[in-house]
Amino acid sequence: MAAPAPTTQQEMRRRNLARVLHAVADDGPMSRAAVAARIGLTRTSVSTLVDELLGAGLLVELGPGRSGAVGRPGTALALSDRGPCGIGAEVGVDHLAVCAVDLRGEVRVRIAVDAANRDSDPGPVLRRLSSLVREAAAEAGKAGLAPAGLAVAVPGLVARDTTTVVQAPNLGWTDLDIASLLDEDTPGLAPGAGCSVDNEANLGALAELWLGGHSPEPDGFVHVSAEIGIGAAVVVDGELLRGTRGFAGELGHVPVRPEGRPCACGGIGCLEQYAGEEAVLRAAGFDPRVTAERHPGPGARIDLLATRAEGGDRAVLRALAEAGTALGTALTGAVNLLDPRTVVLGGALARLAPWLLPSLEHELDRRLAGPPPVAVSRLGPDGPLLGAAHSVVRAVLDDPLAHREA
Repeated sequence: MAAPAPTTQQEMRRRNLARVLHAVADDGPMSRAAVAARIGLTRTSVSTLVDELLGAGLLVELGPGRSGAVGRPGTALALSDRGPCGIGAEVGVDHLAVCAVDLRGEVRVRIAVDAANRDSDPGPVLRRLSSLVREAAAEAGKAGLAPAGLAVAVPGLVARDTTTVVQAPNLGWTDLDIASLLDEDTPGLAPGAGCSVDNEANLGALAELWLGGHSPEPDGFVHVSAEIGIGAAVVVDGELLRGTRGFAGELGHVPVRPEGRPCACGGIGCLEQYAGEEAVLRAAGFDPRVTAERHPGPGARIDLLATRAEGGDRAVLRALAEAGTALGTALTGAVNLLDPRTVVLGGALARLAPWLLPSLEHELDRRLAGPPPVAVSRLGPDGPLLGAAHSVVRAVLDDPLAHREA
């Protein structure tokens, strides 16, 4: 969606500073002349904007660069690897994770710990998360980075334009304002740095949009990911489709067997009960709780399933094929409704894709005329965490003055 035209000199300046930063982020390192050609401003105007961004510590000069033009080469500009950074955090059912990403998109700090968060008291969980955020912020500070904000990924419904988790069935949380609890524990952010909270599938889809590299046209895809549950997010014309309340994409709770198993959400026959991690474990002959005790930590049960599948375990192969069929059934409705360019499998589904895809694609082929291709994310389970950190970085690129004013 096109941004509204600026109406004041200040708005124009903010917009042009952002255009310069995005040009260098997308195509840099590059000279002032190359930036001017890229965004359609005069060299004099760009030079003034660049000087301001250099002074703010958002750009650095690397030395002479090649612009492709005749004459003396200009100084190459690049985003700074010091100054503002984005802090991303993730609350998983069985882990907590935090990372710091600089303006160049490099992960400079990453901390992850096992944590049994199912049906948990949110207070201790968020206090521990705050401690990890402080640790990550301190490590980032040693590298000359200052957190510009914090974004938290959670496996649940988050009310649009708020930091309130309305419902997170696998955590057992309802109507919880995460930001207020984190703020009480002062999670190591600079004064004025904001906190946002979003559904993990949404942030995974944004990471796929910004970092996935599947297509030169990043619009029009459905991103499906999984941990204990299954989430999805829809990107249309380069924008996340959130829905009126912010709940768009709850694919895991789409019924695939109307007379089937009860789900933690209160529904019957939801996709999660046939293609979620615990459902696949049960179908393969494992007790999910016993397996979780023997294989704790993020991704441990998925690795178990993948290892068994690689070894030709028939029960596991059958369970994964059935999960792929259930995914195909649920995705048929999404494809018919949205007509996406691509379906992307992320999170745990990316690890299990070799055994899910045959039955999933068969189901799509059987039900749809000309189904979209199904791609596998390169980001794997780190998608939501990376999406969270990059959302803060992109906010700085979108409005560098806001960062300075904070």
